[in-house]
Amino acid sequence: MEWIAIPLIIVLLVVVGGVAWAVGAYNGFVKQRNLIQESWRQVDVELNRRYELIPNLVETVRAFAGHERNTLEGIVRLRQQAQQLSSAERGDAPTAERAAVEEQLTQQVRGLMVQVEAYPELKSNQNFLELQRQLAETEDRIAAGRRYYNANVRNYNTRIESVPTNFIASSFNFQKATYFEVNDAEVRRAPDVSFGEISYRGDAPEQPRSAAPVESSSPNELPNPQAGRESAPGLSFDQRPEAQPVDRPEGEGYQPPNYNRP
Repeated sequence: MEWIAIPLIIVLLVVVGGVAWAVGAYNGFVKQRNLIQESWRQVDVELNRRYELIPNLVETVRAFAGHERNTLEGIVRLRQQAQQLSSAERGDAPTAERAAVEEQLTQQVRGLMVQVEAYPELKSNQNFLELQRQLAETEDRIAAGRRYYNANVRNYNTRIESVPTNFIASSFNFQKATYFEVNDAEVRRAPDVSFGEISYRGDAPEQPRSAAPVESSSPNELPNPQAGRESAPGLSFDQRPEAQPVDRPEGEGYQPPNYNRP
């Protein structure tokens, strides 16, 4: 009977090990999902802080720059829409609609800050300067919280799509989380640096440069850090200007210097 008991023990160990792995995978999904919700609540707090600052900002700008009425109305409309979506979510992870509205609101507020540069009286107003400072700090905290949230979403979604944890995800209906991204090309644009131009700039006036447009890639395509280098502005190391010969006096009596003379 011993030869029968050994296979049964092996089967039992395999079953117990499989159940233990499934329980661990399920608990891991629950932990990651709760971490996503917690990290999103931190972002949501800063977003609500921005909701509180926007009305005062709008009224201050309106008092000095009434011509920006369309921009101000757009900001107020997006703020109300974002607040409604926030109330519907009740602290849960954001939907794609919420992320899109928040992105539009960010772009509108950033555009307003650029437009007010044309109003010197507004730029010197102490109330506006304080609102601008608080809004900048809030945007910085939103950006930091967004990076932390997206990192948790990436880890969670990777487990959902990976084998064998995808079987647990599909069996217990764990859905992929939504990223909170910024798709504005101005935000994603990286600064252009040309070492040749830095080395040989001299006293020549700096010419304006236009950054190359950001190209979208497929979800499964890895980023190529070398892409776009051929079209980068500036001189490369192989294109540096050759040294010009030094003009030397010619005529009778000219002798080249002898450095070996005592």
